Amino acid sequence: MTDGGPVERGYPHLETVRAAITALYRRLTCDTVQTFGVSVAPVDVAFCDTDDLHLGAQRVAREMVRHYGLPDARLIVSFREMAHAANVELTAGPEYFVELNDRFRTHRRDIGAALAHEVMHVYLHRLGLSFPGTRDNEVLTDTAATYLGAGWLLLDAFREHGEASQKLGYLTPEEFGYVLAKRALFFGEDPSTWFTSPQAYEAYARGLARARRDEQQPPLTAAGWAGRRRYARDRRQAQERGPGQPSAGPEAPYSFTASGGEPLRVSFPCPTCHQRIRVPVRGRVRARCALCRTVLECDT
Repeated sequence: MTDGGPVERGYPHLETVRAAITALYRRLTCDTVQTFGVSVAPVDVAFCDTDDLHLGAQRVAREMVRHYGLPDARLIVSFREMAHAANVELTAGPEYFVELNDRFRTHRRDIGAALAHEVMHVYLHRLGLSFPGTRDNEVLTDTAATYLGAGWLLLDAFREHGEASQKLGYLTPEEFGYVLAKRALFFGEDPSTWFTSPQAYEAYARGLARARRDEQQPPLTAAGWAGRRRYARDRRQAQERGPGQPSAGPEAPYSFTASGGEPLRVSFPCPTCHQRIRVPVRGRVRARCALCRTVLECDT
């Protein structure tokens, strides 16, 4: 939780975020991911200052449990002074104890954001899905909460007023916007109407632009002129070098391979789930990602 201090910006965790999206599809399957097509609605986590603090927090916790599909999980929410925004004790269940920072007693509008992250910890714990290291595991948790429809609350908790600032979660605002845009492009959902924070809206717009760039990388037919020209050069060099040689620069999102008598092939990340796809180099090709089932028009 950043409260008043500097907020990290940009995309320092982008590769981990992309790996988290791939891990979600691998662990849940595309069919299960598609059951999260409707995000948590603002009205279902609204928290008025006149609401009873503990009853209201329990109500929002139950909504998160319902959204993530954990009907047999019971969350007991309490408040105490602590350095972090919240904490959950991961046990065998079915009861889980969640502690929220005392600041949420007076910042009730952000209780939903904190619980979106903590209940996702429970969800991933039950799935047996985790990344090594605290930092990467927290990035996984933020990414999963956002991609599965509750993390827009975490982005909306980002606010700046003059020199004062507030942000929840481990992703930067732009990374939250990126994951939220990935979800929006997959489900055809527009979350921008839910934001109460102008800074959240701006971060989402930047994340959306970055997510759209993933759909405009060669060998996809939507790639721009400069990308297509660079791809043609790398393809020509790969054909000249032959099997077993490096095929593209380290910054290129694609790579070429050829072994034995096989034709030259190109591999590149799926713009939806970032699983790598490998297709033959033979002009126009329609590829289907086996993980998320996205159909891609390519010019190899």
